[in-house]
Amino acid sequence: MSKDYTLRPAEPRDVPAIVSLVAELAEFEHLSHLMELSEDKLHRHLFGERPVIEALVVDTPDGQVCAYAICFTNFSTFLGKPGLYLEDLYVQPAHRRAGLGKRVLTRLAQIAVERDYGRFEWSVLDWNENAIRFYESMGAVVMTDWRICRVAGEALAKFA
Repeated sequence: MSKDYTLRPAEPRDVPAIVSLVAELAEFEHLSHLMELSEDKLHRHLFGERPVIEALVVDTPDGQVCAYAICFTNFSTFLGKPGLYLEDLYVQPAHRRAGLGKRVLTRLAQIAVERDYGRFEWSVLDWNENAIRFYESMGAVVMTDWRICRVAGEALAKFA
């Protein structure tokens, strides 16, 4: 990562920038119609009374947030240890190829090791070949034999 960029834990002042970047990610993934995130929701879950997520941000040399990662703790019953799950990693296109994604992933792996977690995991869309190649180049294994199951919205209410 260029020394001109700064990687740091997110602060409350970063919430508007992170929400804006999440919107960019949603657009890139063709999922803008599913985005319900607001500054209030993000602030509550990141900095509220019972935070459930953590975030890192990357600042440009002029202090603008140009990348973020949101993660949370999960648990492996097989390992008997917590793990770190990366929900989002996004770098604005103008700042790609500067080593930012690699530096963020490396820092998250360091956090997992520092906390004695057993795993560091994330998902990738099957059509995002660039991301898949990038993750594999860093040593990640894309687990093609596992599928994500999801129940949300009205289906979740009915399921409950």
